Amino acid sequence: MARRDHSFICQSCGAVYARWQGKCEACGAWNTIAEEVAVAASVPAAQRSSRKGRAVVLEKLEGTAKPAPRLVSGIGELDRVAGGGFVPGSILLIGGDPGIGKSTLLVQASAALATGGQRVVYVSGEEAVDQVRLRAQRLGLEKADVGLAAETNAENIIATLSGGPPVHMVVIDSIQTMWSDSVESAPGTVTQVRTSAQLLVRFAKQTGACVILVGHVTKDGQIAGPRVVEHMVDAVFSFEGDGGHQFRILRAQKNRFGPTDEIGVFEMTGRGLSEVANPSELFLSNRDAGAPGTAVFAGMEGTRPVLVEIQALVAPSSLGTPRRAVVGWDPNRLSMVLAVLDARCGVRLGGHDVYLNVAGGLRIGEPAADLAVAAALVSSLTGAPLPADAVYFGEASLTGAVRQVSQAPARLKEAAKLGFAGAVIPAGGLDGVEAPVAVTAVSSLAELVAGIAARAPRRPAMRETRSPSGRDATPRAVAHADWPEDEGR
Repeated sequence: MARRDHSFICQSCGAVYARWQGKCEACGAWNTIAEEVAVAASVPAAQRSSRKGRAVVLEKLEGTAKPAPRLVSGIGELDRVAGGGFVPGSILLIGGDPGIGKSTLLVQASAALATGGQRVVYVSGEEAVDQVRLRAQRLGLEKADVGLAAETNAENIIATLSGGPPVHMVVIDSIQTMWSDSVESAPGTVTQVRTSAQLLVRFAKQTGACVILVGHVTKDGQIAGPRVVEHMVDAVFSFEGDGGHQFRILRAQKNRFGPTDEIGVFEMTGRGLSEVANPSELFLSNRDAGAPGTAVFAGMEGTRPVLVEIQALVAPSSLGTPRRAVVGWDPNRLSMVLAVLDARCGVRLGGHDVYLNVAGGLRIGEPAADLAVAAALVSSLTGAPLPADAVYFGEASLTGAVRQVSQAPARLKEAAKLGFAGAVIPAGGLDGVEAPVAVTAVSSLAELVAGIAARAPRRPAMRETRSPSGRDATPRAVAHADWPEDEGR
C-alpha cells in the first residue's frame, strides 16, 4: 500500500518543514509555507537500500560525433541572447511580468522555426487552442505548421511528443500549470512544479528536443516557484519591459551555452514584437539636449554598445530626511556616488531631494555609469547644461578617482556613429588607441565637478554652511562658478 506523507513546503524557495509556520527561515518570506501531500510506496527501508546500482559506460572528453547544429529561429535578437540559436536537447526557462509579451514572442519564434522546416509543438496550459489561434491570426502567422495542444498533465504531454515524428522544439506555457500523476499535490505547488520540470528535462535530454518553459514572476520580478527549477534548466531568460514604453528587453540571467550579458531589444507593435537593430537610437529619441541634469551614458550590454540618457533632478528638500528616488539604477550605487561627491568634491546634497531616472526604462547594472550619474547630478544642482554632443562613462572609486572601464573604443565608436563629437572618459582609458571623437580625460570627480561648475550661469544660490559640530546651519550666497573651489577650502 501507499503511504501519505504530509509536509509543509515553502512555495518560494522549496524549504521543507515538519509543521506550519508563518515565516520561512530559509528565504525570509512570510505566508509562503503550504501543506502538501506526497504519496510514497510502503517499501521497507532495508529492501530499498539493498538495490544495487547499474554501472554506466564512461566516455572520453574527445568525441568523434559532431554536435547537432543550433536551431536558428531567424529572430536575430532572440538568437543573440540564446548564444547563436537554440541548442538541441537544452531546456530554457523564460520569465516576465503578465502581459509583457512572452507568449507573443514564443508564438513568433515557433512560427519562424516551423516555416524553416522544424517540427514545433506549442502546449498551452493557460489558454485554449482557439485563443492561441487568435493570437497567431493577429500576428499573421496562422499558416505556420505549428502543432497546438491545450494540456496540463506532464505524462500526457510527453506521451504525445514521443508518439509522433521527432520534435525539434516544444513550448510549455506555463510550467506552473503542469501537474504529474506521481504526486498528489495541487498544480502550481513546489512538488508539482519540480516534478513536472524534471520529467520535461529528462525528455529533452533523451530525445534531443529543445524545451522552452514559461514561468510566472513574483511582485519583485523574480521567477516564481522553487529556485531548484532554475538550477535544473540550461538557461534562464528574463523578459523585461515597462508598460509606459513600447520596447521590451530579453536578458539572459543564466546560459550554459552562451554569454549571460547579452540583451535582445524588441518593440511592441500591432503586428507583434519587432527587432530593434539599433537600441541607442530608440533610447535617445525625443531627448531634451539643452536641459540641465541630463547626461548620455555610453554603456555595454554584452558585446553591444548602448547609449542611454541619464536624467537627474536635485531640488531643495523640506523634509528632515531628503528623498532618494531611483529608476533603472542601483540605489546603493547612487548613495555611494552622493557620498563621494560630498566627501571628496565638496558638493553638499544632504539637504536636497535627489531623483534619478534612466530614460526609456532600461536597467543599468555596470559601474561605468558612475561618471554619467555624477555629471547629471552636478549639472542639475548648478543649472549648467552639459554638452549635447558628449557622452560619459567611467567608474568612481571611494577616493574620488575615476577608474578605467573595459571596451572603451567600442563605446566611442558607437557614439561617433550616432553623431556625438565628444566624450568624457577616465584618464588612460584608451591605451594609445585613436579615438573617433574628441576626448576629455579626467582622473578624479573633482575635475569633472570643476569643469561643469565653470559652465554654470553666474547667479547667486543659497547653500548651507555647517559648523564643525554639524548642529547648526547658516545659509549663504555663493556664485555657482566659484562654489566648488570654495567648498574645497
